Amino acid sequence: MNTTSAPQPILSDEILQMIESYHPNEEGVELLNQEKVVLLVGITGAGKNTLLSEMMKSGRFHDMVTSVTREPRMNDGVLEQNGVDYHFLTEDQAVEKIRNGEYVEVSPVHNRIYGITVDEIRRARDADKIAIADITVLGVEKYKKLSHNVIAIFVLPPSFEEWQARIRQRFDSEEDFLVDWPNRRKSAIMELKKALEAPYYHFVINGELEQAVDACMKIVDNDDRFHRKDDEKRLLARDLLEDILAHS
Repeated sequence: MNTTSAPQPILSDEILQMIESYHPNEEGVELLNQEKVVLLVGITGAGKNTLLSEMMKSGRFHDMVTSVTREPRMNDGVLEQNGVDYHFLTEDQAVEKIRNGEYVEVSPVHNRIYGITVDEIRRARDADKIAIADITVLGVEKYKKLSHNVIAIFVLPPSFEEWQARIRQRFDSEEDFLVDWPNRRKSAIMELKKALEAPYYHFVINGELEQAVDACMKIVDNDDRFHRKDDEKRLLARDLLEDILAHS
């Protein structure tokens, strides 16, 4: 029997325009400026997800859950949980939140609406914890335009060679890696360039996990103050970018 897959949703021009011009409501901006928010960024394979998981073990953070307009999926045989992996919304629900200014930041991704709502920061405040999330460089830009309380940490692999080794482990064959490499390279170049152009990033080398966690904790506890080590790590980020640019 022939089967056809369900058609992929397409976001209307009206919704895309609403997202493009989006700004959170006054209450949300005020809350964001009252609470400390930590955002982890990094190229694929830098280990930011592992770093976030280790930081969560301290009990000091609230992991902000992203809202998305799709159904739960199976990951390694386990169905994603609402409120744990994502908040699953209908498109109508997401559009209503956009109209009401209930997101901190919202973006279209593969014709779905992704974003973190102000409720996640409120949950962190009510639990007396620090809001934290794994996010993109473009998402960080949106947060930084709204609040001075946002701490942006860009996670780096210890070297180009180690980064390559980590990425290769994700593929079944060298051929599969080589097919995907141009996209990985392009994304990494864009992310590093944007981070290096911004003055607000702390760079953390994720070689030894315990040391990387300690570095992140010190950045958080120092209330986003910059030191000489930040300059040193920024130079290492530039070196990594040059290595990536040299390997087409």
